[in-house]
Amino acid sequence: MSDVLIIGAGVVGLAVARALALRGHAVVVAEAEGAIGMGVSARSSEVIHGGMYYPAGSLRARHCVAGAQRLYAFCASHGVPHRACGKLIVATQAAEHAAIAAIHARGLANGVAGLTLLDGAEARALEPALACVSALHAPGTGIVDSHALMLALQGDIGDRGGAIAFQSRVTRLIRTDGFWHARVNDDDLPFDAVVNAAGLGAQAVAAGVEGYPPTRIPRRVLAKGSYFGCLGRPAFSRLIYPAPVEGGLGIHLTLDLAGRMRFGPDVEWVDAEDYAVDPGRAETFAHAIRRYWPGLPDGALTPDYAGIRPKLTGPGEPAADFCIDGPAEHGLDRLVHLFGIESPGLTSSLSLADEVADRLFA
Repeated sequence: MSDVLIIGAGVVGLAVARALALRGHAVVVAEAEGAIGMGVSARSSEVIHGGMYYPAGSLRARHCVAGAQRLYAFCASHGVPHRACGKLIVATQAAEHAAIAAIHARGLANGVAGLTLLDGAEARALEPALACVSALHAPGTGIVDSHALMLALQGDIGDRGGAIAFQSRVTRLIRTDGFWHARVNDDDLPFDAVVNAAGLGAQAVAAGVEGYPPTRIPRRVLAKGSYFGCLGRPAFSRLIYPAPVEGGLGIHLTLDLAGRMRFGPDVEWVDAEDYAVDPGRAETFAHAIRRYWPGLPDGALTPDYAGIRPKLTGPGEPAADFCIDGPAEHGLDRLVHLFGIESPGLTSSLSLADEVADRLFA
């Protein structure tokens, strides 16, 4: 049994800690904030993704497909509220047919089950308020209570003797005498192994690792995504996604577990963390939404919340894959860094966790 430090108590850090605890390791999760899931994990769309957007063979494709299956099973076994409501990815004009067909082909290559191409009439038969010329139906997409999920992961960690140390910031890691000596607040603590799952802070943690080449630390690119709620009764029973845009999946309609509609996220490239939602963005949101829901009432959108995605690539660049940098890549024993774990990170979390555990003790 090894003593393992996991840095970051978001959904991925908690999943990694749980996977290691299940393997018999003694785990401590160091979280800089005062509660679990206060960073990227607190501000997601809470969607269980299917895995049809990502290139075949990529980490994102592999872990999203495997992770979704495992996440549904975990939620069922742990009483985590969730629902497989399904999703329609829609083309609102003929020029978008090719994009929808490409997503379908990619999904088939990735092993996503149940995907069906629909014409406009077939899509409207499922969702009468929808305006589109074609659509891809993904019945395996769902929604989850992300905080309940993280509480369940925390419970499994505690049941196996693991601990979460809140208000604990890791600023330095030095490898000596076969141990990682971590500077946690004002204390120096030894661990056999370390996982950096710090989300938006992953690059800063990596910069504090003695012997880790600075050239291996990828640049951090911040993409802010705002969400707007919608007044009134829900007009849809499924999630509605437009054709993807640069940096994201477009301003889409998601549902919470009570059936309430919300829209987002958009993509705003920013230089610093800022979670304020600009009410003035409602006009841009309304224009995008009315392409697939012409019935959006005037004045129905209300500012909700915003998140920051820890991207590794910026505007005009191909989207980067997840980055798992372990001992086989960087040469330092028992250290794994996770960079750029954005969507579908929540969906992928349980599958990612096992790969991280495998790499940590390979």
